[in-house]
Amino acid sequence: MLYYHMEIPMRLSAAALAAFLPLALPALAESPRVATDIAPVQSLVARVLDGVGADEMPAVIVRPGASPHGYAMRPSEARALEQADLVVWMGPGLTPWLVDPIETLAPEATHLSLLTAPETLILPGRIDPRFAAHDHDHDHGAAEGEGHDDHKDHDHEAGHDDHDDHKDHNHEEGHDDHADHKDHDHEADHDHEGDKDHADAGHDHADGHDHSHAGPDPHAWLDPQNAALWLDLIARELSELDPENADLYAANAAAGQAELAALSEEIAARLAPLADRPFLVFHDAYQYFENRFGIAAAGALSISDASDPGPARLVELRALAQEQGAVCVFSEPQFNTALIGSVFGDAVPVRELDPIGIGLEPGADHYPALLRAMAGAMAECLTPQG
Repeated sequence: MLYYHMEIPMRLSAAALAAFLPLALPALAESPRVATDIAPVQSLVARVLDGVGADEMPAVIVRPGASPHGYAMRPSEARALEQADLVVWMGPGLTPWLVDPIETLAPEATHLSLLTAPETLILPGRIDPRFAAHDHDHDHGAAEGEGHDDHKDHDHEAGHDDHDDHKDHNHEEGHDDHADHKDHDHEADHDHEGDKDHADAGHDHADGHDHSHAGPDPHAWLDPQNAALWLDLIARELSELDPENADLYAANAAAGQAELAALSEEIAARLAPLADRPFLVFHDAYQYFENRFGIAAAGALSISDASDPGPARLVELRALAQEQGAVCVFSEPQFNTALIGSVFGDAVPVRELDPIGIGLEPGADHYPALLRAMAGAMAECLTPQG
């Protein structure tokens, strides 16, 4: 790099000096503005943006403590969508209500739907009170028993049959300004023409996201291998918008992946001795975490976090807990534990699991902290006492 020495006369006026300085000092480029749907996704984006000079965190649409399955946006959250250059969200499988606001408020922004990316591991939803034993490949997390060699050769036609329509990853329409975006030609894997049709066809929203269909499980962020793959996708989209920082985005994604790999080893070692300890959950949000780390819930009290379990389901779960000797029941922050007490009494300890990380600080460290907190809560409740 060449450095030039220039003498500025002492008699130079303040006005002339002020005019000179902008030429002498390079302006700091503004990083892309990003809107995300939930805090774990916000955290992954923040990790990739680290050190780029962003003045503020990526926006998060669903405020802490609210269910992502049904939500009414505030004006500030709608404004974040309007101002976004990039929208990173799980997709209509988790937040179907967000399809129209994204299309209406952020039509010119780049949209990245993580659940419908061909790299993403998708597991089928579980609707029965009793969960079948795991039949997934724990080495690769393969859905429906298929090999999943680091997600490179995964055939997502089986995992995305109900994603017939999807605008976000039709990159001829959704990325008109990305003509050279070769890595995002998803036509072979996804013939999607409209997220809205998928959301309406795959979800009964009358009671706020009824999981009674047999579609994909939308809680895919709780598999850290998915998160690691998404870091690359996020870096790629940011690099398209901000080529000058492409190397930094790629380096941040690689560093985040290394951190998640180390954390996964830590969690796996902690939970391995507890693989045969049966437990119940409030609603079936943890399948990806279970599948990755070799533990298995026996059943769920509720189909959805937006609905209370019916009497027949509670009777079934009480019988299941007795048959399998359930050692713990996991509640969630927004769930009234009195219902659990009415079903199980004091016979089964109750602990809290939080799939979103409501009480955790936002930022790049949020996602690792979320996984570590979940592992800690599970280990505390499942470890034999005495």
